[in-house]
Amino acid sequence: MKKAIDKFFGLSKNGTSIKKELIAGLITFLTMSYILTVNPNILADAGMDRQALFTATALAAVFGTLFMAFFANLPVAQAPGMGLNSFFAYSVVITMGYSWQFALTAVFIEGIIFLILTFFNVRELIVRSIPRVLKEAIPVGIGLFITLIGLKNANIIVDHPHTLLTLGDFSDHGVWIAMLGLLITAVLLAKNVNGAILIGIIISTIFGLILGDVSLPKGAVVSLPPSLAPIFAKFEWEHIFSFDMLIVVFTFLFVNLFDTVGTLIGVTSKMGITDKDGNFPQMKRALFADAAGTTVGAILGTSTITSFVESTSGVASGGRTGLTAVGTALMFALALFFAPLFLMVPPAATAPALVIVGLFMISSVSKIDFSDITEGLPAFITIAFMPFTYSIAEGIVFGMLSFTFIKVCAGRFKDVSVAVYIIAALFLLKIVMDAMHVIG
Repeated sequence: MKKAIDKFFGLSKNGTSIKKELIAGLITFLTMSYILTVNPNILADAGMDRQALFTATALAAVFGTLFMAFFANLPVAQAPGMGLNSFFAYSVVITMGYSWQFALTAVFIEGIIFLILTFFNVRELIVRSIPRVLKEAIPVGIGLFITLIGLKNANIIVDHPHTLLTLGDFSDHGVWIAMLGLLITAVLLAKNVNGAILIGIIISTIFGLILGDVSLPKGAVVSLPPSLAPIFAKFEWEHIFSFDMLIVVFTFLFVNLFDTVGTLIGVTSKMGITDKDGNFPQMKRALFADAAGTTVGAILGTSTITSFVESTSGVASGGRTGLTAVGTALMFALALFFAPLFLMVPPAATAPALVIVGLFMISSVSKIDFSDITEGLPAFITIAFMPFTYSIAEGIVFGMLSFTFIKVCAGRFKDVSVAVYIIAALFLLKIVMDAMHVIG
Protein backbone atom coordinates (compact mmCIF):
# COMPACT_ATOMS: atom_id res chain seq x y z
CA MET A 1 0.00 0.00 0.00
CA LYS A 2 2.77 2.42 0.96
CA LYS A 3 4.65 1.65 -2.25
CA ALA A 4 1.54 2.28 -4.33
CA ILE A 5 0.93 5.65 -2.63
CA ASP A 6 4.60 6.56 -2.98
CA LYS A 7 4.56 5.71 -6.68
CA PHE A 8 1.28 7.49 -7.46
CA PHE A 9 2.13 10.76 -5.71
CA GLY A 10 5.89 10.58 -6.22
CA LEU A 11 6.69 10.95 -2.54
CA SER A 12 10.29 9.70 -2.67
CA LYS A 13 10.99 11.73 -5.79
CA ASN A 14 9.80 14.87 -3.98
CA GLY A 15 11.71 14.07 -0.79
CA THR A 16 8.65 13.66 1.40
CA SER A 17 6.71 10.95 3.26
CA ILE A 18 3.12 9.91 3.98
CA LYS A 19 3.33 11.24 7.56
CA LYS A 20 4.80 14.57 6.50
CA GLU A 21 2.18 15.02 3.75
CA LEU A 22 -0.78 14.21 5.99
CA ILE A 23 0.46 16.55 8.74
CA ALA A 24 0.83 19.29 6.11
CA GLY A 25 -2.74 18.56 4.99
CA LEU A 26 -3.99 18.98 8.56
CA ILE A 27 -2.19 22.33 8.88
CA THR A 28 -3.71 23.56 5.60
CA PHE A 29 -7.16 22.58 6.91
CA LEU A 30 -6.62 24.48 10.17
CA THR A 31 -5.64 27.66 8.33
CA MET A 32 -8.64 27.63 5.95
CA SER A 33 -11.40 25.87 7.92
CA TYR A 34 -12.91 29.26 8.78
CA ILE A 35 -14.65 28.98 5.39
CA LEU A 36 -17.01 26.41 6.95
CA THR A 37 -18.58 29.16 9.05
CA VAL A 38 -17.95 32.25 6.91
CA ASN A 39 -19.33 30.92 3.62
CA PRO A 40 -22.72 29.79 5.03
CA ASN A 41 -23.10 33.13 6.84
CA ILE A 42 -22.45 35.13 3.66
CA LEU A 43 -24.60 33.06 1.30
CA ALA A 44 -27.42 32.86 3.86
CA ASP A 45 -27.81 36.61 3.39
CA ALA A 46 -28.90 35.78 -0.17
CA GLY A 47 -31.80 33.75 1.21
CA MET A 48 -30.20 30.31 1.05
CA ASP A 49 -30.56 27.67 3.75
CA ARG A 50 -27.64 28.09 6.17
CA GLN A 51 -27.54 24.47 7.37
CA ALA A 52 -27.59 23.11 3.80
CA LEU A 53 -24.83 25.60 2.94
CA PHE A 54 -22.58 24.12 5.60
CA THR A 55 -22.86 20.70 3.96
CA ALA A 56 -22.40 22.16 0.48
CA THR A 57 -19.30 24.12 1.60
CA ALA A 58 -17.66 21.08 3.18
CA LEU A 59 -18.49 18.73 0.30
CA ALA A 60 -17.36 21.27 -2.31
CA ALA A 61 -14.04 21.60 -0.44
CA VAL A 62 -13.70 17.80 -0.37
CA PHE A 63 -14.38 17.33 -4.08
CA GLY A 64 -12.40 20.39 -5.22
CA THR A 65 -9.38 19.46 -3.12
CA LEU A 66 -9.44 15.82 -4.25
CA PHE A 67 -9.61 16.98 -7.87
CA MET A 68 -6.44 18.99 -7.24
CA ALA A 69 -4.82 15.99 -5.54
CA PHE A 70 -5.54 13.44 -8.26
CA PHE A 71 -5.67 15.61 -11.42
CA ALA A 72 -2.64 17.81 -10.70
CA ASN A 73 -0.82 16.11 -7.80
CA LEU A 74 -0.38 19.46 -6.02
CA PRO A 75 -0.61 20.28 -2.28
CA VAL A 76 -3.34 22.84 -3.01
CA ALA A 77 -6.73 22.91 -1.27
CA GLN A 78 -9.90 24.31 -2.83
CA ALA A 79 -13.15 25.63 -1.35
CA PRO A 80 -15.75 28.35 -2.03
CA GLY A 81 -13.70 31.50 -2.57
CA MET A 82 -13.84 34.66 -0.49
CA GLY A 83 -14.88 37.64 -2.59
CA LEU A 84 -16.73 35.46 -5.06
CA ASN A 85 -19.22 34.42 -2.36
CA SER A 86 -19.68 38.11 -1.51
CA PHE A 87 -20.28 38.94 -5.17
CA PHE A 88 -22.82 36.10 -5.30
CA ALA A 89 -24.79 37.28 -2.26
CA TYR A 90 -24.40 41.04 -2.12
CA SER A 91 -23.98 42.03 -5.77
CA VAL A 92 -26.03 39.55 -7.81
CA VAL A 93 -28.81 38.84 -5.31
CA ILE A 94 -29.10 41.85 -2.99
CA THR A 95 -27.97 44.68 -5.29
CA MET A 96 -29.04 43.43 -8.74
CA GLY A 97 -32.20 41.85 -7.35
CA TYR A 98 -31.87 38.39 -8.89
CA SER A 99 -32.66 35.16 -7.09
CA TRP A 100 -29.93 33.03 -5.58
CA GLN A 101 -30.97 30.35 -8.07
CA PHE A 102 -29.99 32.78 -10.87
CA ALA A 103 -26.59 33.33 -9.24
CA LEU A 104 -26.09 29.60 -8.79
CA THR A 105 -26.86 29.05 -12.47
CA ALA A 106 -24.23 31.65 -13.37
CA VAL A 107 -21.65 29.79 -11.27
CA PHE A 108 -22.50 26.52 -13.04
CA ILE A 109 -22.20 28.15 -16.49
CA GLU A 110 -18.90 29.74 -15.44
CA GLY A 111 -17.54 26.34 -14.43
CA ILE A 112 -18.46 24.81 -17.79
CA ILE A 113 -16.92 27.76 -19.69
CA PHE A 114 -13.78 27.55 -17.58
CA LEU A 115 -13.48 23.84 -18.46
CA ILE A 116 -13.75 24.66 -22.17
CA LEU A 117 -11.29 27.58 -21.96
CA THR A 118 -8.78 25.42 -20.13
CA PHE A 119 -9.13 22.58 -22.63
CA PHE A 120 -8.42 24.90 -25.57
CA ASN A 121 -5.63 26.82 -23.76
CA VAL A 122 -7.54 30.10 -23.99
CA ARG A 123 -6.51 30.94 -20.44
CA GLU A 124 -3.16 32.35 -21.56
CA LEU A 125 -4.86 34.60 -24.12
CA ILE A 126 -7.27 36.02 -21.55
CA VAL A 127 -4.58 36.55 -18.92
CA ARG A 128 -2.33 38.39 -21.39
CA SER A 129 -5.14 40.61 -22.77
CA ILE A 130 -6.34 42.12 -19.48
CA PRO A 131 -4.33 45.19 -18.38
CA ARG A 132 -1.85 44.36 -15.66
CA VAL A 133 -2.87 47.38 -13.61
CA LEU A 134 -6.45 46.10 -13.38
CA LYS A 135 -5.22 42.65 -12.39
CA GLU A 136 -3.51 44.32 -9.44
CA ALA A 137 -6.43 46.63 -8.62
CA ILE A 138 -9.21 44.02 -8.55
CA PRO A 139 -7.93 42.09 -5.47
CA VAL A 140 -7.51 45.41 -3.64
CA GLY A 141 -11.10 46.43 -4.34
CA ILE A 142 -12.39 43.00 -3.33
CA GLY A 143 -10.35 43.21 -0.12
CA LEU A 144 -11.98 46.51 0.83
CA PHE A 145 -15.41 45.17 -0.12
CA ILE A 146 -14.95 42.07 2.05
CA THR A 147 -13.73 44.23 4.94
CA LEU A 148 -16.82 46.43 4.67
CA ILE A 149 -19.03 43.33 4.82
CA GLY A 150 -17.18 42.07 7.89
CA LEU A 151 -17.50 45.39 9.72
CA LYS A 152 -21.19 45.55 8.78
CA ASN A 153 -21.85 41.98 9.98
CA ALA A 154 -20.40 42.91 13.37
CA ASN A 155 -22.37 46.21 13.50
CA ILE A 156 -19.09 48.09 13.82
CA ILE A 157 -20.30 50.05 10.80
CA VAL A 158 -24.04 50.73 10.40
CA ASP A 159 -26.15 52.69 7.95
CA HIS A 160 -27.09 56.33 8.57
CA PRO A 161 -29.85 58.39 6.92
CA HIS A 162 -27.60 61.42 6.37
CA THR A 163 -24.03 60.14 6.05
CA LEU A 164 -24.84 56.70 4.56
CA LEU A 165 -22.45 55.01 7.01
CA THR A 166 -21.41 55.68 10.57
CA LEU A 167 -19.74 54.01 13.54
CA GLY A 168 -21.95 51.47 15.29
CA ASP A 169 -23.22 51.41 18.87
CA PHE A 170 -20.55 50.06 21.20
CA SER A 171 -23.20 48.77 23.56
CA ASP A 172 -23.88 46.11 20.90
CA HIS A 173 -22.31 42.81 21.99
CA GLY A 174 -21.50 41.94 18.37
CA VAL A 175 -19.04 44.84 18.21
CA TRP A 176 -17.05 43.49 21.16
CA ILE A 177 -17.20 39.90 19.93
CA ALA A 178 -15.68 41.01 16.63
CA MET A 179 -13.13 43.34 18.24
CA LEU A 180 -11.86 40.59 20.53
CA GLY A 181 -11.66 38.13 17.63
CA LEU A 182 -9.73 40.62 15.49
CA LEU A 183 -7.24 41.33 18.28
CA ILE A 184 -6.70 37.62 19.05
CA THR A 185 -6.33 36.71 15.36
CA ALA A 186 -3.83 39.53 14.76
CA VAL A 187 -1.67 38.49 17.71
CA LEU A 188 -1.70 34.83 16.64
CA LEU A 189 -0.80 35.76 13.06
CA ALA A 190 2.06 37.92 14.37
CA LYS A 191 3.33 34.84 16.21
CA ASN A 192 2.91 32.67 13.06
CA VAL A 193 0.44 30.33 14.78
CA ASN A 194 -1.15 27.85 12.37
CA GLY A 195 -4.94 28.09 12.39
CA ALA A 196 -4.87 31.66 13.72
CA ILE A 197 -8.11 32.66 11.99
CA LEU A 198 -9.93 29.55 13.20
CA ILE A 199 -8.70 30.05 16.77
CA GLY A 200 -9.88 33.67 16.64
CA ILE A 201 -13.33 32.52 15.55
CA ILE A 202 -13.48 29.92 18.35
CA ILE A 203 -12.48 32.42 21.06
CA SER A 204 -14.98 34.99 19.72
CA THR A 205 -17.74 32.38 19.78
CA ILE A 206 -16.89 31.41 23.37
CA PHE A 207 -17.02 35.11 24.29
CA GLY A 208 -20.44 35.26 22.62
CA LEU A 209 -21.54 32.34 24.79
CA ILE A 210 -20.42 34.21 27.91
CA LEU A 211 -22.35 37.31 26.80
CA GLY A 212 -25.44 35.22 26.10
CA ASP A 213 -25.49 36.00 22.36
CA VAL A 214 -24.64 32.43 21.33
CA SER A 215 -26.48 29.25 22.26
CA LEU A 216 -24.94 25.81 22.60
CA PRO A 217 -26.22 23.20 20.12
CA LYS A 218 -29.32 21.35 21.25
CA GLY A 219 -28.69 17.65 21.23
CA ALA A 220 -25.58 15.81 20.10
CA VAL A 221 -22.52 17.71 18.89
CA VAL A 222 -21.74 14.92 16.44
CA SER A 223 -24.50 14.31 13.90
CA LEU A 224 -25.23 13.45 10.31
CA PRO A 225 -24.63 16.37 7.92
CA PRO A 226 -27.63 18.65 7.26
CA SER A 227 -29.58 17.86 4.09
CA LEU A 228 -28.54 19.46 0.79
CA ALA A 229 -32.12 19.31 -0.54
CA PRO A 230 -32.97 23.05 -0.13
CA ILE A 231 -30.11 24.14 -2.43
CA PHE A 232 -29.00 21.08 -4.42
CA ALA A 233 -28.95 21.78 -8.21
CA LYS A 234 -31.49 24.60 -7.83
CA PHE A 235 -30.79 26.21 -11.19
CA GLU A 236 -32.90 28.87 -12.89
CA TRP A 237 -32.68 28.90 -16.69
CA GLU A 238 -35.16 31.71 -17.36
CA HIS A 239 -32.59 34.50 -17.70
CA ILE A 240 -29.59 32.64 -19.12
CA PHE A 241 -29.59 34.68 -22.35
CA SER A 242 -29.93 38.06 -20.64
CA PHE A 243 -27.20 40.71 -20.64
CA ASP A 244 -27.09 40.61 -16.85
CA MET A 245 -26.31 36.89 -16.96
CA LEU A 246 -23.46 37.65 -19.37
CA ILE A 247 -22.05 40.29 -17.00
CA VAL A 248 -22.42 38.04 -13.94
CA VAL A 249 -20.84 35.01 -15.64
CA PHE A 250 -18.00 37.16 -16.97
CA THR A 251 -17.32 38.59 -13.52
CA PHE A 252 -17.30 35.15 -11.89
CA LEU A 253 -15.01 33.87 -14.63
CA PHE A 254 -12.74 36.92 -14.60
CA VAL A 255 -12.20 37.06 -10.84
CA ASN A 256 -11.90 33.27 -10.49
CA LEU A 257 -9.42 33.05 -13.35
CA PHE A 258 -6.93 35.51 -11.90
CA ASP A 259 -7.54 34.51 -8.29
CA THR A 260 -6.79 30.88 -9.15
CA VAL A 261 -3.78 31.63 -11.33
CA GLY A 262 -2.33 34.00 -8.74
CA THR A 263 -2.81 31.51 -5.92
CA LEU A 264 -1.39 28.59 -7.88
CA ILE A 265 1.69 30.57 -8.88
CA GLY A 266 2.14 31.73 -5.28
CA VAL A 267 1.90 28.22 -3.84
CA THR A 268 4.02 26.50 -6.49
CA SER A 269 6.69 29.20 -6.32
CA LYS A 270 7.15 28.31 -2.64
CA MET A 271 7.63 24.72 -3.79
CA GLY A 272 10.31 25.92 -6.24
CA ILE A 273 8.72 24.43 -9.37
CA THR A 274 7.80 27.61 -11.30
CA ASP A 275 9.78 29.13 -14.17
CA LYS A 276 10.59 32.84 -14.62
CA ASP A 277 7.13 33.50 -16.14
CA GLY A 278 5.34 31.85 -13.23
CA ASN A 279 4.40 28.71 -15.16
CA PHE A 280 4.69 25.19 -13.76
CA PRO A 281 4.22 21.73 -15.31
CA GLN A 282 0.80 20.97 -13.81
CA MET A 283 -0.78 24.36 -14.67
CA LYS A 284 -3.36 23.06 -17.15
CA ARG A 285 -4.35 20.11 -14.95
CA ALA A 286 -4.63 22.42 -11.92
CA LEU A 287 -6.97 24.72 -13.83
CA PHE A 288 -9.04 21.71 -14.86
CA ALA A 289 -9.31 20.77 -11.19
CA ASP A 290 -10.44 24.29 -10.35
CA ALA A 291 -13.06 24.32 -13.13
CA ALA A 292 -14.32 20.87 -12.18
CA GLY A 293 -14.57 21.96 -8.55
CA THR A 294 -16.62 25.03 -9.48
CA THR A 295 -18.99 22.96 -11.62
CA VAL A 296 -19.55 20.36 -8.92
CA GLY A 297 -19.80 23.08 -6.25
CA ALA A 298 -22.61 24.79 -8.18
CA ILE A 299 -24.52 21.50 -8.36
CA LEU A 300 -24.05 21.06 -4.61
CA GLY A 301 -25.38 24.58 -4.08
CA THR A 302 -22.48 26.91 -3.33
CA SER A 303 -20.57 29.77 -4.97
CA THR A 304 -17.41 29.53 -7.06
CA ILE A 305 -14.67 27.15 -5.93
CA THR A 306 -11.12 28.43 -6.03
CA SER A 307 -7.64 27.52 -4.83
CA PHE A 308 -6.81 28.82 -1.34
CA VAL A 309 -3.61 30.73 -0.69
CA GLU A 310 -3.68 29.21 2.82
CA SER A 311 -2.28 26.11 1.09
CA THR A 312 1.13 27.77 1.48
CA SER A 313 0.98 26.91 5.19
CA GLY A 314 0.94 23.21 4.27
CA VAL A 315 3.79 23.71 1.80
CA ALA A 316 5.78 25.53 4.47
CA SER A 317 5.21 22.49 6.70
CA GLY A 318 6.72 20.14 4.14
CA GLY A 319 3.77 19.32 1.84
CA ARG A 320 4.95 18.68 -1.72
CA THR A 321 2.40 16.46 -3.45
CA GLY A 322 -1.30 15.79 -3.88
CA LEU A 323 -1.26 13.60 -0.77
CA THR A 324 -1.22 16.82 1.27
CA ALA A 325 -4.45 17.81 -0.48
CA VAL A 326 -5.90 14.36 0.30
CA GLY A 327 -5.16 14.97 3.98
CA THR A 328 -6.96 18.33 3.84
CA ALA A 329 -9.95 16.79 2.04
CA LEU A 330 -10.21 14.08 4.72
CA MET A 331 -10.40 16.75 7.44
CA PHE A 332 -13.19 18.58 5.59
CA ALA A 333 -15.03 15.25 5.27
CA LEU A 334 -14.66 14.69 9.02
CA ALA A 335 -15.93 18.23 9.72
CA LEU A 336 -19.21 17.31 7.99
CA PHE A 337 -20.24 15.42 11.12
CA PHE A 338 -19.67 18.39 13.43
CA ALA A 339 -22.19 20.74 11.81
CA PRO A 340 -23.81 21.82 15.13
CA LEU A 341 -20.49 23.25 16.33
CA PHE A 342 -19.77 25.17 13.14
CA LEU A 343 -23.35 26.44 12.76
CA MET A 344 -23.45 27.93 16.27
CA VAL A 345 -20.83 30.52 15.23
CA PRO A 346 -22.46 33.99 14.89
CA PRO A 347 -21.69 36.44 12.04
CA ALA A 348 -19.87 38.75 14.49
CA ALA A 349 -17.35 35.99 15.25
CA THR A 350 -16.54 35.49 11.56
CA ALA A 351 -16.24 39.23 10.90
CA PRO A 352 -12.53 39.29 11.90
CA ALA A 353 -11.83 36.59 9.28
CA LEU A 354 -13.30 38.87 6.61
CA VAL A 355 -11.22 41.82 7.79
CA ILE A 356 -8.01 39.76 7.87
CA VAL A 357 -8.66 38.26 4.41
CA GLY A 358 -9.34 41.82 3.19
CA LEU A 359 -5.96 42.87 4.58
CA PHE A 360 -4.21 40.02 2.75
CA MET A 361 -5.88 40.99 -0.54
CA ILE A 362 -4.85 44.65 -0.63
CA SER A 363 -1.11 43.99 -0.72
CA SER A 364 -1.03 44.24 -4.53
CA VAL A 365 -1.81 47.99 -4.30
CA SER A 366 1.94 48.55 -3.95
CA LYS A 367 2.43 47.28 -7.52
CA ILE A 368 0.20 49.97 -9.07
CA ASP A 369 1.86 53.01 -10.67
CA PHE A 370 -0.39 55.86 -9.53
CA SER A 371 1.97 58.46 -10.99
CA ASP A 372 0.69 57.57 -14.48
CA ILE A 373 -2.87 58.93 -14.60
CA THR A 374 -3.83 56.57 -17.44
CA GLU A 375 -2.97 53.65 -15.16
CA GLY A 376 -3.61 55.07 -11.70
CA LEU A 377 -7.11 56.47 -12.26
CA PRO A 378 -8.64 53.28 -13.75
CA ALA A 379 -7.03 51.32 -10.90
CA PHE A 380 -8.41 53.75 -8.33
CA ILE A 381 -11.89 53.64 -9.90
CA THR A 382 -11.81 49.84 -9.84
CA ILE A 383 -10.80 49.82 -6.17
CA ALA A 384 -13.20 52.55 -5.02
CA PHE A 385 -16.28 51.41 -6.92
CA MET A 386 -16.34 47.92 -5.37
CA PRO A 387 -17.02 48.94 -1.73
CA PHE A 388 -18.81 52.21 -2.57
CA THR A 389 -21.28 50.62 -5.01
CA TYR A 390 -21.40 47.42 -2.93
CA SER A 391 -20.62 45.50 -6.09
CA ILE A 392 -17.49 43.76 -7.39
CA ALA A 393 -19.02 43.72 -10.87
CA GLU A 394 -19.42 47.51 -11.01
CA GLY A 395 -15.79 47.95 -10.02
CA ILE A 396 -14.67 45.77 -12.92
CA VAL A 397 -17.10 47.41 -15.38
CA PHE A 398 -16.08 50.99 -14.65
CA GLY A 399 -12.43 50.08 -14.25
CA MET A 400 -12.36 48.55 -17.74
CA LEU A 401 -14.33 51.45 -19.25
CA SER A 402 -12.16 54.15 -17.66
CA PHE A 403 -8.97 52.34 -18.69
CA THR A 404 -10.15 52.15 -22.30
CA PHE A 405 -11.45 55.73 -22.57
CA ILE A 406 -8.47 57.38 -20.86
CA LYS A 407 -5.92 55.42 -22.90
CA VAL A 408 -7.72 56.21 -26.18
CA CYS A 409 -8.20 59.90 -25.39
CA ALA A 410 -4.54 60.13 -24.38
CA GLY A 411 -3.56 58.67 -27.76
CA ARG A 412 -2.15 55.48 -26.26
CA PHE A 413 -4.21 53.10 -28.38
CA LYS A 414 -1.62 50.34 -28.34
CA ASP A 415 -1.96 49.98 -24.58
CA VAL A 416 -5.47 48.61 -25.08
CA SER A 417 -5.80 45.08 -26.43
CA VAL A 418 -8.50 43.99 -28.88
CA ALA A 419 -10.11 41.88 -26.15
CA VAL A 420 -10.36 44.91 -23.83
CA TYR A 421 -11.96 47.01 -26.62
CA ILE A 422 -14.58 44.29 -27.09
CA ILE A 423 -15.25 43.91 -23.37
CA ALA A 424 -15.49 47.70 -22.89
CA ALA A 425 -17.94 47.97 -25.80
CA LEU A 426 -20.15 45.27 -24.23
CA PHE A 427 -20.06 47.02 -20.85
CA LEU A 428 -20.94 50.37 -22.45
CA LEU A 429 -23.81 48.77 -24.35
CA LYS A 430 -25.13 47.34 -21.09
CA ILE A 431 -25.08 50.78 -19.41
CA VAL A 432 -26.87 52.40 -22.39
CA MET A 433 -29.50 49.65 -22.43
CA ASP A 434 -30.11 50.05 -18.69
CA ALA A 435 -30.43 53.84 -19.10
CA MET A 436 -32.91 53.47 -21.98
CA HIS A 437 -34.92 50.97 -19.91
CA VAL A 438 -35.13 53.45 -17.01
CA ILE A 439 -36.12 56.33 -19.32
CA GLY A 440 -38.68 54.16 -21.06
